[in-house]
Amino acid sequence: MSAPSLPRQLARTRRFTLGAPGKVSVSPDGGTVVFLRSRAGDDPVSCLWALDVATGRERLLADPRALLVGAGEELSAEELTRRQRAGELSSGIVAYAADAACELLAFALSGRLWTVRVSDGLVRPVAAAEPALDPRPDPTGRRVAYVSGGALRVADTGDALDRAVAVPDGPEVTFGLPEHVASESMGRHRAYWWSPDGTRLLVARVDTAPVRRWHLADPSDPSRPPVSFPYPSAGTANAEVSLWIADAGGRRPLTPVAWDTKGFEYLTDAGWDAAGPYASVQSRDQRHVQVLGIDPATGAARVLAEQRDDAWVELLPGLPARDSAGALFTAGDVDGTRRLMADGVPVTPPGLQVLGVLAVDGRTVLFAATDEPTQTHVWAYDPDAGARPLTTEPGVHSAVRRGGTTVLLSRTLDRPGTRVTVHSAGAARAGAAGAGEAVEREIASHAQRPVLEPRPELLSLGPRGLRAALFLPSWHRPGDAPLPVLMDPYGGPALRKVTAEQAWWTYVSQWFAEQGFAVLAVDGRGTPGRGPAWEREIHLDLAGPVLDDQIEGLREAAARRPELDLSRVAIRGWSFGGFLAALAVLRRPDVFHAAIAGAPVTDQRLYDTHWRERHLGHPDEHPEAYDRCSPVLEAASLTRPLLLIHGLADDNVAPAHTLRLSAALLAAGKAHEVLPLPRTTHLPVEESVAENLLLHQLGFLRRALPS
Repeated sequence: MSAPSLPRQLARTRRFTLGAPGKVSVSPDGGTVVFLRSRAGDDPVSCLWALDVATGRERLLADPRALLVGAGEELSAEELTRRQRAGELSSGIVAYAADAACELLAFALSGRLWTVRVSDGLVRPVAAAEPALDPRPDPTGRRVAYVSGGALRVADTGDALDRAVAVPDGPEVTFGLPEHVASESMGRHRAYWWSPDGTRLLVARVDTAPVRRWHLADPSDPSRPPVSFPYPSAGTANAEVSLWIADAGGRRPLTPVAWDTKGFEYLTDAGWDAAGPYASVQSRDQRHVQVLGIDPATGAARVLAEQRDDAWVELLPGLPARDSAGALFTAGDVDGTRRLMADGVPVTPPGLQVLGVLAVDGRTVLFAATDEPTQTHVWAYDPDAGARPLTTEPGVHSAVRRGGTTVLLSRTLDRPGTRVTVHSAGAARAGAAGAGEAVEREIASHAQRPVLEPRPELLSLGPRGLRAALFLPSWHRPGDAPLPVLMDPYGGPALRKVTAEQAWWTYVSQWFAEQGFAVLAVDGRGTPGRGPAWEREIHLDLAGPVLDDQIEGLREAAARRPELDLSRVAIRGWSFGGFLAALAVLRRPDVFHAAIAGAPVTDQRLYDTHWRERHLGHPDEHPEAYDRCSPVLEAASLTRPLLLIHGLADDNVAPAHTLRLSAALLAAGKAHEVLPLPRTTHLPVEESVAENLLLHQLGFLRRALPS
């Protein structure tokens, strides 16, 4: 068999994200769509573009290479951390923000603050402190707020005035930047919000002084000092987070927002719309969420809505939200379904599981939902028409909408990449050709076409209807010898891996299949999209139900497909999947004969408060839950080949997880392999590392499983 090329292509294209359009915004008249895209499928430098909906013409608004005049991009430690938390894989302009008219765009490049005007393409640097982080224009386009040196600052766009409006009052205090658990576990990647008139800001103050500090050294370079950072592991103190109202001119003192920060220590989301500022806060045990309305003059807060749950309240992206009439949208678990609520009343049907709100355009709310776990569809709700689907093609869909123009981002099984289409009912600019006519455009993607085509067979297995994807070699024929099985799950509550799309991991699974494996991915209990009861099956036990479902899925698939040889079964995974792989060979060596565990959580007490306590409770109250879900305590039971892989710069799942498991295995006299990845974070992106990591795993599997 010829040498595979998929691993190199996957690494070089950053999982086929380069060249694909993303980060889409729409102007309020629906006539202009702004987006990010690099020039080619192997070009890592992302540029800022605009599409005229009426004519279909694209314009390049900002090119980082031109702005830096050939110089290399320099990133601060704070920006590197921000990009890692946000999962950014490209370089250049990786994020931007717009004013209310979508006319002034602001972005940070190599630590400097820049703006560009969409109408004429004028790009200019703004006099500001450096490094500038997370710049956002005010809705009127007169000012740009940003963070530098832990202070929230505001720069005028018309002159050189720049001032701090919220200054740290302690050595570990920052204004305007999210704390670790907000960006890593809640999905909140921002920490300040402009008022609609651009005169004030709602800003989060974060004090990490109570948080235990962790340290990561670079063993490959002993001359480099270790990196120290606050990490709130389960059962320990969180950062102290509060909200303040700041004057954009810096002339008035900060006004504190009054809420019970002891009873509700998590700030899950916030915003400021025509009805005023608001915030969503959550208790430490995550069983109680309140949506607060805030008086911008006094900072007083009142409860607008509440949600409670005996296990945990699931946070959904985009919520809370308000429409143009002031109706408050939240989520509620009603009759076994996660439903969209308008002022406390369900507005979506039973059986349709809401996944999050995508956009609010006047009185229309776009949201993602599913009634089939392998698919995600875009729905719209308004008071007159009710809830209705906007997508029907099997796949995974998302959307942005404004001014009556909807941008759909669609992924399906029958084509690679993301197809981005613009649908307008006549929102083109006045005077343009075709103004007022319905328009449909497609934003071109320059992403590379994968060198192989995934061939998953989507299955529903067993009495639970476990969703699974089976990948067989393209060259395998009925009657050929049975194939060794490679289980390739994620299996955790963060994502579904069995979906009707050509996601990047489907190429990896198919590549392993082409090397002579039957590859099986199973989404079991605890994975999202199947309703509250399904998710709560893992409450206080992340291990047992999840592993049981992998075994059930394997056996049910083998009963249907004789190509699967159950005498040769391996399992591989990363992060939660790595935890699951290690657990599989420790607990069930009768089923699993080898495992590859990448970046596994092996001691649950070493993971962060918000994510881990959500599922296992507080370790002081439920120590037995932490013990039964920590593979490090089961090291002595290993009898099968095990490869552990870990990035030594991983500040999400610290390398201590793998090192402690390895030490416990050694103490028990259990042979195993460890592959350390110097200067690699939780997501390996360096080309040679990402490529050879797959090749190394293939070599291990061929050695570990009998031929």
